[in-house]
Amino acid sequence: MRGMRGIHVPLVTPFDSAGAVAADALERLAHEVLDAGAAGIVALGTTGEAAALDAAERDLVTAVCARVCRERGAPLTVGAGGSDTRASAEALDRLGRWAEVTAALVTVPSFVRPSPAGVVAHFERLAATTPVPLIVYHIPYRTGQPLDADTLRALGALPGVAGVKYAAGGIGEEAVSLLGESPGDFAVLAGDDAYVSPMLAMGAPGAILASAHLATERFVELEAAWRAGEVARARQLGHALARLSAAAFAEPNPTVVKGVLHAQGRIPTPDVRLPLLPAGAGAVAAALRRTRDPESVISTV
Repeated sequence: MRGMRGIHVPLVTPFDSAGAVAADALERLAHEVLDAGAAGIVALGTTGEAAALDAAERDLVTAVCARVCRERGAPLTVGAGGSDTRASAEALDRLGRWAEVTAALVTVPSFVRPSPAGVVAHFERLAATTPVPLIVYHIPYRTGQPLDADTLRALGALPGVAGVKYAAGGIGEEAVSLLGESPGDFAVLAGDDAYVSPMLAMGAPGAILASAHLATERFVELEAAWRAGEVARARQLGHALARLSAAAFAEPNPTVVKGVLHAQGRIPTPDVRLPLLPAGAGAVAAALRRTRDPESVISTV
C-alpha cells in the first residue's frame, strides 16, 4: 500500500426500510464508483456510520466490499481502531479474516488526547501486529488531537504505516510542511473534500472523499489533471467540485450524500442512525442540482 494513489470513495452504509444494512445496494454502489474510475473503496469510515453498526453489521459491510474488490481487483481500505491501543489492535486483528483488505484506516485516539509521543507509541504498537498496512486518519476537529508535521512524519517513518488521510479542516503551515517533506513513499491523502484541489496541487497523490459518491468521474478527472500538469483544467474543476463538496457537507456527513443517493435511486432509503437525522429537503435539493448534470458542476464556476 505504499504509494497509494487516486480517488478512493468512503462508501455510505445503505439501510433498508426496516433499518437493516441493505447489502445489495452497498454492492451496487461499490461497483458504480469503481466503474466511474475510483481507484479503490473505503468501508466503515465516518461516512459509513461505522460507530452506529454492531459487530455483525460491520462484518457484513466488510464482506460485501471485499467480494466486490476481489472481483474488480481493486484495493479495499477498512476503518478500524478505537480510543485505546488494545481495542484498536483487536479491531485490526479482525481484518485478517479478509484477504482482500489492503489497508486499515485508523483514527488518532480520541477523547483521551495522548501526547504526540503517545500517539507515535500507539501507532508503533499497532504497526507491529497489524495484518494490513495502516493509514493514519488525522481529523483533529473530531478527535481533539492536532498533530504537527513532525509527528506525522514520525508516524510515516514507521514500518507498516502507509499513509495519512489528512483532514485537518483546512490547509495551513503543517500541511504545507508535510507535503513538502514526507518520508519515502508515505502517501499524504487529501481528506477534506473542499480542499482536495489545492492538496493535489501541492503534491498529494490522491484522496478519500465522501462527495466523490456524487461525481466520481469528475473527481477522478481532477486528480488526473493535476497529475498531468493541466493546471487550467484542474483549477476549473477544482473550483466547481469545491462547490459540490460544500453542498454535500451542508449538514452532518453522510446525511446529504445519502439523501442525494436516495433521490437518484441508488440506495433504498436516505436513512441514517441516531444521533444523526436525515438531511433536510432543501439541502438535498441543493446538492442534487450540482450532480444532476455533470457539466453543470463546471458551468457554475
